[in-house]
Amino acid sequence: MLRFNPTWRNRRRAIVYEFSQFFIETNGIRLNVAAQGAGPLVLLLHGFPETSYAWRYQLAALSNAGFRAVAPDLRGFGRSDCPIESGRYTTLDILGDLIGLMDALEERSAVVMGNDWGAAIAWQAALLRPDRFRAVVALGVPMMDRAPVLPSRLFPMTEQAWLYTHYFSQPGQAEREFERDVGATLRKLYFWASGDAGQRDQKTPNPFGMVPRQAGLLDVLPEPVSLPSWLDEAQFDIFVSAFETSGFHGGLNYYRQLDRNWELQAAFNGLLVQTPALYLVGEHDTGLAIPGMHEIIGAMPRLVPNLRDSQVIERAGHWLQQEAPDRVNAAVIEFLRGL
Repeated sequence: MLRFNPTWRNRRRAIVYEFSQFFIETNGIRLNVAAQGAGPLVLLLHGFPETSYAWRYQLAALSNAGFRAVAPDLRGFGRSDCPIESGRYTTLDILGDLIGLMDALEERSAVVMGNDWGAAIAWQAALLRPDRFRAVVALGVPMMDRAPVLPSRLFPMTEQAWLYTHYFSQPGQAEREFERDVGATLRKLYFWASGDAGQRDQKTPNPFGMVPRQAGLLDVLPEPVSLPSWLDEAQFDIFVSAFETSGFHGGLNYYRQLDRNWELQAAFNGLLVQTPALYLVGEHDTGLAIPGMHEIIGAMPRLVPNLRDSQVIERAGHWLQQEAPDRVNAAVIEFLRGL
């Protein structure tokens, strides 16, 4: 197990965040893991395009509150291994990584918390392995019923445009666009999916919306004047460096398994998330622009009968734990202490 201790300083907040990083061999791959604190385990799962560094504020806050916070770079991201085969990125593959990670840490149970793809995985972890995951916190992505048809048939597509998931599913296409200039890619994705983009309506550029068939996703996003207010240059450079090293292939492979995930979920159809749960979403999250999303969120108690609370965080967007760390940390720690 390799171990080193980076120190990140957030000048705007004048706080030093210290956590250890190490590698763990699990489920046939090597994961890079950031960890801080001692106490009951909380696993933190990032989304796309992020890394474990997205949880820098939560690692510190949870540690200070008496918890052991652990954030892996999920397979395909950051310093973790990035299998070439797209078929090795199903939700069950990632869940296997998490179980192996917990075993390596000699932890029997954990609270699992995720944002974006990490939230989707966290819901499945609590659904399928409540013996190992005793509670769940989801940011942005609600728990949803299994769709009636394959996602590739459900998501909109016309001769002129298709939903971003279709675009991401084309092997190599999004990689070529995103990797031409990693800094420009992340600047656009982070800004236009954040609360800095303002109220979500049809006039607001949305990186997770429809993509013209004859253009790329980045082509329809204006160049931001600056980084979003919640991300400084030093922090941004850490994300840029990570994706310049890993590329975007691993993260995009998660989208290429949407149909396969749907097929695998048939075996678990009808199960409910029985563990205690907390749901948080930013007021300006891109997901809230999806037709019917408010109704899906409102219907969650049927699928999650022990949903303790559901909160909308004002003025925040899709990168919730980075945009509104104080409000997220307060809600999460209150939830954890009530378990």
